[in-house]
Amino acid sequence: MSGFLAGLLVAILPLLAAGFWLGRRTARPQSLGGLGTPVEHATFQTLHTASLAAPPLRAGLTEETARKSARGLRSLLGTDALCLADEKDVLVWDGVGAHHRAEIAERLAGPLETGRGEAFPLHCGSPDCPVRWAVVAPLTVDDRVHGALVACAPRESAVLVRAAGEVARWVSVQLELADLDDSRTRLIEAEIKALRAQISPHFIFNSLAVIASFVRTDPERARELLLEFADFTRYSFRRHGEFTTLADELHAIDQYLALVRARFGDRLAVTLQIAPEVLPVALPFLCLQPLVENAVKHGLEGKADKCHIRITAQDAGAEALVVIEDDGAGMDPELLRRILAGGGSPSGGIGLSNVDDRLRQVYGDGHGLVIETAPGAGMKITARLPKYQPGVHSGARLSPE
Repeated sequence: MSGFLAGLLVAILPLLAAGFWLGRRTARPQSLGGLGTPVEHATFQTLHTASLAAPPLRAGLTEETARKSARGLRSLLGTDALCLADEKDVLVWDGVGAHHRAEIAERLAGPLETGRGEAFPLHCGSPDCPVRWAVVAPLTVDDRVHGALVACAPRESAVLVRAAGEVARWVSVQLELADLDDSRTRLIEAEIKALRAQISPHFIFNSLAVIASFVRTDPERARELLLEFADFTRYSFRRHGEFTTLADELHAIDQYLALVRARFGDRLAVTLQIAPEVLPVALPFLCLQPLVENAVKHGLEGKADKCHIRITAQDAGAEALVVIEDDGAGMDPELLRRILAGGGSPSGGIGLSNVDDRLRQVYGDGHGLVIETAPGAGMKITARLPKYQPGVHSGARLSPE
């Protein structure tokens, strides 16, 4: 009897397993590649496709960016063909029916002028052409039409009209972000130019005056200082990027200090303590030299004795911690707040607000300058520089990659 039951169980177990598997399949939708339900899978695919189409558009609407994003946008809409146009012409056609390109280009004038979408039939003599209808959705940034998205399909569809409008709005947002990125780049470039204009005149005058004073008494020293001056000004006015390395910035600071020491002699003492591991860290161009110049100015101001400046750069995990400290005249904290806010006398802090603004723009508000000071107590400036920041690397510009 026990043998019979054992044999019966052996026969029934496969049936029970099959029934359990079938029940699981009918009780809930089948998992698609570990992505959950069909709805979840479709949502993921849509978001993934949108994420692939977004980066090119963040560089603006050009023939190249349109070409790179067109296929993803067509996949989002599920249409037979899609084209992107700027204010003048069709930039790219993706899909079938490219012979309609000229016809669509002629029909874009109205939507580009009014900023309103439009749907219209396409005229085609080819019986095999699947493209019979077009939907135009304008691309706008700040209420100005920059171009249009055109979706082509076999027949008129209210759903396609709404979908094309939504995708066009999404594309418009990417173009608006590109416009903001471009504005941000131009702003930072303008701030660097302003910083150069603020620092250069008095520094150049003083440096040349010092070099001239050595021409007759110590020609070799004059030659060395002239080379230091040439290297420093070449670095300060370079054009090939908005970021540099900490090593290059410190080298420029060393050249600057050589010129300052030639002017003030033993009145200026500088101590450097630099951790070698932070030398490759990338940072905004000319963001430390102005702080050192500020320390020199306020360290020597109103003092007849020696001024001490201490520059340290330490490894702080995910950040490089740079501290510039002097034992000079210091500053009223209220005046400092006004300077950092963009007010007060420009001579009150050479480049402080400029550098603070640029660090916040590149790294976020949490990475502005931390300044400790009081009248007669000197000044201590701390800058926290992330070792890794998207888009920040030596020689890079601020435009999106």
